[in-house]
Amino acid sequence: MTIQFTSLGGAGTVTGSKHLLEADGLTLLVDCGVFQGLKVLRERNWDPFPIAPERIDTLILTHAHLDHSGYLPKLVREGFQGPVFCSEATADLTKILLKDSADIAERDAEYANRKGFSKHAPALPLYTVRDAERALKALRPTPFDQSIDIGGARLQLHRAGHILGAAIVELHAAGIDIVFSGDLGRYGDPMMPAPARVTHADYIVVESTYGDRVHPKTDPMESLANIVERTVRRGGTIVIPAFTVGRTQLLLFYLWQLKQSGRLNSTPIFLDSPMAIETTQLLRSHMSDHLLDAAACDGASDVATYVSDVDASKALSTNAMPKIIIAGSGMATGGRVVHHIRTFGPDAKNTILFAGYQAPGTRGARLLGGEKELKMFGQWVPIHAEIEQLPQLSAHADADEIMQWLAGFEKPPRGLFIVHGEPVASDALRTRVARELGWSASVVDPTRSYGLE
Repeated sequence: MTIQFTSLGGAGTVTGSKHLLEADGLTLLVDCGVFQGLKVLRERNWDPFPIAPERIDTLILTHAHLDHSGYLPKLVREGFQGPVFCSEATADLTKILLKDSADIAERDAEYANRKGFSKHAPALPLYTVRDAERALKALRPTPFDQSIDIGGARLQLHRAGHILGAAIVELHAAGIDIVFSGDLGRYGDPMMPAPARVTHADYIVVESTYGDRVHPKTDPMESLANIVERTVRRGGTIVIPAFTVGRTQLLLFYLWQLKQSGRLNSTPIFLDSPMAIETTQLLRSHMSDHLLDAAACDGASDVATYVSDVDASKALSTNAMPKIIIAGSGMATGGRVVHHIRTFGPDAKNTILFAGYQAPGTRGARLLGGEKELKMFGQWVPIHAEIEQLPQLSAHADADEIMQWLAGFEKPPRGLFIVHGEPVASDALRTRVARELGWSASVVDPTRSYGLE
């Protein structure tokens, strides 16, 4: 029997991951992410879904990041009625992220309508909090490393590292074994486990976010300390746009370690994100999903002052003392960090520090590309603050680590499909796989389907 494989997102780009598998009597979707970054990509979130959502029998989430889960409320609103399988930690994180995403979308639409800077009349959210709550009822938490029947197929989740609950998906359907890497984590990460070794697959679908790059080997904690210390010496504030899940917790762990060593003791740390606060607390309830012991978990969780309400967040912007503010979103596409960048960005004594991948078209990518002016809330804001990045903090495997994971398969697959990367990165990985492993690999074309036999 042949399975038709089509990428409806996450091919030719690092956002919007949605991978469709169709066989006789079975339609599966692996991941259901929103497009982020460039406007031409974000606008695709509003397009009609390529197939009728009610035709999809089952959905599987590799992890909770919005570029893999954030379209789910819209899919449910438009007719999807099946179960959504994911790891237990992913289920808990998805509940936090989707409600927050919907709340931000509603508030941004209301603000745009009130201020009159939207081209749409009225501006509408992609989905509402009510849509998100409906979608969350479909989640089916699933243990790692247990094979389960999902109606016409067998599913097994393996740990991917990357973030809390992230999974490699192993599917057996129509007599074919297909493995989706999801987003692979790092080898040697101090917080998350290394990606699990999978030894067999007929077909592999692998991410390529950093398929053309290797992360620096320098100590990220020392680099973080140096950036903070020189900013504080000039009386500045460090604003860190951080991904709520993963990078925020790793930053808190490093900051706790630095304070334990006697550094940064006079520098207050604020975690200005209700969602990040909730996520950080999940570390304590999912101890088996990360590498921290109880003392380190408590230390990282307690090192920052939590800022939950809006008035307290606004007060940070009027406080001139040197400090560290960690706030979402990680690419500065929305959330409270945008307000902090508007406040602290114009002053050269401050620093804006990015701690993860910045998709093309996002404010983060534009600042790292050298732009000195950003449009926020309908106004152009000059940026004179120092702009820094810690690529060592990336939650994604680099090219060497992707190759290390692929080398764990005991024999070549019938096909390797490369997704979730910019074209240059994906093609670099394809070339390297052919050269080093001797495998035939294809960079997935989102305009076509592939027959798996």
